[in-house]
Amino acid sequence: MEYYDILGIQPTATSIEIKKAYRIMALKYHPDKNLNDPDADEKFKKISEAYQVLSNPTLRTKYDKYGK
Repeated sequence: MEYYDILGIQPTATSIEIKKAYRIMALKYHPDKNLNDPDADEKFKKISEAYQVLSNPTLRTKYDKYGK
């Protein structure tokens, strides 16, 4: 799955939109808030990874050019 899809944003998203989407998704899928969801930890890790790449201009450029 693509990082943009994970965060629910478009590839044209601004850094502010990326940060906002990350915060919403992180709160929604944080393992501490989803104790009955065995997949919550994995979802949260993917959300964090997507944010880490897309919030860094250098990594985002590489991701946009070459993919994951």
